[in-house]
Amino acid sequence: MIILGIDPGSIRTGFGVIDITDGQIRYMDSGCIRITAPDLPQKLAQIYAGVSELIARHRPAELAIEQVFMSKNADSALKLGQARGAAIVCGANHGLEVAEYAARHIKQTVAGHGNADKHQVQQMVTLTLGIDGPLQSDASDALAIALTHHYACRGVSGRSHSQKRRSSGRKSWRQFSV
Repeated sequence: MIILGIDPGSIRTGFGVIDITDGQIRYMDSGCIRITAPDLPQKLAQIYAGVSELIARHRPAELAIEQVFMSKNADSALKLGQARGAAIVCGANHGLEVAEYAARHIKQTVAGHGNADKHQVQQMVTLTLGIDGPLQSDASDALAIALTHHYACRGVSGRSHSQKRRSSGRKSWRQFSV
């Protein structure tokens, strides 16, 4: 099963693609969709087009995305929410299962504690996936989201793989389809 992880943003949207075959996790691809459009509607269109291109290239079965978090800057939080929306709609329009995870849950799952910093998450992602060299932070975050989704689907949480995940950590957009 191929999982596409998305770390949404209105300037850079990170992506990470992993493949799980016979219980083995394999790194496939990662990077950033660079948003260059000057205004919001075109930025959202670029995110949608970029995610659509990734779906066509990698044919994922599922898409995982970071939940929106509260920010001190309301304008930034709104833009992030809109970027997330563009990616979510793209996934749903392509028939993908879409799941979302809180940032704290992702850090807990990948690094072992919910207060892990970006560097710790990045190190654990590179170790887990056997990647040589550094990753862009947006790409690393997207891979962490994809890994979290994989572990959540298996019913385990984080680095210990022995703790059962909390069912409130994963929500499916399929619940709301008409």
